[in-house]
Amino acid sequence: MATATPRVHRTPPTCPQPECPQPCPGVPGCPQPCPGAPAAPAASSLSRVSLQAAMPEEPLVCADTATRCRVSSVLNRDVKQFGKTHMFDANEETCWNSDQGPVQWVTLDFPRTVKVSRLHVQFQGGFSSRLCTLEGCRTGEELAKISELYPEDSNALQSFPVQETVLDKLRITFENGTDFFGRIVIYHLRVLGERL
Repeated sequence: MATATPRVHRTPPTCPQPECPQPCPGVPGCPQPCPGAPAAPAASSLSRVSLQAAMPEEPLVCADTATRCRVSSVLNRDVKQFGKTHMFDANEETCWNSDQGPVQWVTLDFPRTVKVSRLHVQFQGGFSSRLCTLEGCRTGEELAKISELYPEDSNALQSFPVQETVLDKLRITFENGTDFFGRIVIYHLRVLGERL
């Protein structure tokens, strides 16, 4: 597996509204949507609830979801060594390693409707993404933006609260990668929430 020196990531943006008492969504530590920011457009029939509402969190990626998962690319098309299923096998020695490219993505199709509330991701430092865009939809609908996340360029497992969203499909797009060639390396990807 290739190694590289981690690079410094950019600081996430803060709220453009001076009267806003807290950071914008996607900034670590922001507990809820920013009251001073412009409202996001409605995303078809995606159902959203406040992050403050308590709900049990359980892993949502089952064996069926892992099998049906799609990724933008695999390094040298070597799915045995670097394939998508390695993100979900709980093995510290295996990973999904994308090929080169400016934007990489992972799409998860859940066998039943879920309510997503949290995302865990563990990159390899130097092969991470400074910006992750989450999109989701119900069956038969178009993907709609849920939120943006700003991961650290680190080997640590990172946890991100997500505005609770009811969906059947989730796409995570990795933009602005820290690797010069745009490769993304993920050891663990977990989606938490509730099965409906």
